[in-house]
Amino acid sequence: MRAIIIARVSTEEQKEANNSLPAQIARLKKYCQSKDFNISKEFSFDESAYKDKRLDFDNILDFVIEQKEKVAVCFDKVDRLSRNIFDKRVSMLYEKALRDEIELHFVSDGQVINSQLSAVEKFNFSISLGLAKYYSDAISDNVKRAQEQMLRMGTYPSKSSYGYKRVPVSKDKTEIVIDELPSRIIQKAFEWYATGSFSMDLLRKKLKEEYGVDWSHGLTDKYLKTTFYYGMMVWKNKMYPHKYPPIITKSLFDQVQQVKAGFNKKRYKFAGLPYIYRGLLRCGHCGLAVTPEKHKGHVYYHCTQYNGKHGAEWLREDNITE
Repeated sequence: MRAIIIARVSTEEQKEANNSLPAQIARLKKYCQSKDFNISKEFSFDESAYKDKRLDFDNILDFVIEQKEKVAVCFDKVDRLSRNIFDKRVSMLYEKALRDEIELHFVSDGQVINSQLSAVEKFNFSISLGLAKYYSDAISDNVKRAQEQMLRMGTYPSKSSYGYKRVPVSKDKTEIVIDELPSRIIQKAFEWYATGSFSMDLLRKKLKEEYGVDWSHGLTDKYLKTTFYYGMMVWKNKMYPHKYPPIITKSLFDQVQQVKAGFNKKRYKFAGLPYIYRGLLRCGHCGLAVTPEKHKGHVYYHCTQYNGKHGAEWLREDNITE
């Protein structure tokens, strides 16, 4: 029988370590030799078996399905096939094996899935899939708990923001520290923008002239909204104080946000009298603009009610001021 051998690791780091994939391939080749299988194709790749999106594995499945004759599809263990018992790919291969179109061989687990599968063997296979998922879920839980503890201690569990860098402090540990030049660039970007004299494009031009950095509009905007620089890290939409030295003060950050909000306001072409609150008010009922008009020596503000009448009142400007 012809055989297809498939070796998989979950991450690029495991692949680059160059130990797991070669070990799997060696075991699979030795197994096929003992079974007198003729290896027609060999696959090795890195991809999580826990996620729904598995592009590399889907390409391998397409190759398996295209085979005109029965083949043995060989994995090292069941968890190399999948760590998700709800993965439709597992059921597809399983059904093909029961229809005697393929055989599934799991070398290190000593399991073979084919059309002669007994009830006990089916049960053992389901247990192996369940254990694979449990192991992955347990790792995920441990990672979440470790991250929560890191966040409580003010430690950021991911890649540092621009302006900081990670440096090794021991064989298996790194720490985030300030990156001197990038942090100075961030500081100056905040200081310049806070003056209100720079649009985003002018700020980008100034940074390129002074420091040679060519940030896009979106990247510049992102940096100017990054709370990490004054001492607050964001993790899964929640904010936590971090332990690292801040690059800017909270007051400077707030000033930049105020300037940004001012630049984003709608511009109005003023005609006639300079009403104090023109363009600043919106209706609390419908959200439309509140416009000023002058009647009998007094300035009144009212909702346009463009989307329908809702009994909006007219308010005098001096009352609003008061």
